[in-house]
Amino acid sequence: MARVKIDLPKKWHFITEIILRVDDMNYGNHLGNEKILILAHECRLRFLQSFGCSEFDVFGASIIQADAAIVYKSEGHIGDLINARISVQEVSKSSFELYYLFENTATGKVLAQAKTGMVFYDYKKATIVKTPDMFLKKIG
Repeated sequence: MARVKIDLPKKWHFITEIILRVDDMNYGNHLGNEKILILAHECRLRFLQSFGCSEFDVFGASIIQADAAIVYKSEGHIGDLINARISVQEVSKSSFELYYLFENTATGKVLAQAKTGMVFYDYKKATIVKTPDMFLKKIG
């Protein structure tokens, strides 16, 4: 079986800590596979908030998720403190990719890697829009 591979970037634009909660667990008493996308969403929201933005207003444009890939590495448990890292890569005229790395702060073990494709979007006009210049400046 061919496995998904995510080549992580060397530069991280944002790091935050997230504590795993009871509702993040599955019937196996560890972090549920679907919860990685929820952790990625939380990390993305915090990253945008660090610029004074939200998913509905990234310097005048909204963003919408176009795709996602996840590679699972180890288990997470209730109360684990996780370092969630995010990096902006492959910026184009109307889209970009976000890379995520989730690590247990106590053990250093990687829980998961993820990548989401994001598109700048105007919800009122239901159309793709240009990458805001201020976004480009902020990510350097």
